[in-house]
Amino acid sequence: MDTEIVSAMAAVMGSLVGGGAMLATALVTQKTAGKRELLRMEIPKREALYGEFIAECSKLYLDALTHSIEEPDKLLGAMALLNRIRLAASTRVLDEAEGVLRQITEQYFAAPLTLEQMRKLPGSDTADPLKPFGEACRVELMSLRADL
Repeated sequence: MDTEIVSAMAAVMGSLVGGGAMLATALVTQKTAGKRELLRMEIPKREALYGEFIAECSKLYLDALTHSIEEPDKLLGAMALLNRIRLAASTRVLDEAEGVLRQITEQYFAAPLTLEQMRKLPGSDTADPLKPFGEACRVELMSLRADL
């Protein structure tokens, strides 16, 4: 009779272990699928947000090169986008976005560029203040895609 009890207990334990393993596998699979789905939805949102920031700051930078700031509320749209970036972006992307806005603000308070200075601008190191931001965004988005 002892062997029958041992056999029955082994069968019950085997079923419990097998069932537990299946449950754990299902939970891990569900969690991973959920994370992937969130990433699939997050990537296009970030691409759109970063694109909006680039478009807005490009306009502001060109304006800052040729004008001093007469209406500080011009920066409002870029500041709003920066705060939206702050909600979702990595630290590096956020730091670069803050740097872009800082450069634009500094340029508004600097003397406007002459036509000759504007002509030389494309060959200079400071020609594109948005480049580090764009590169940080690309790295972040590639990292998110790799997690899919």
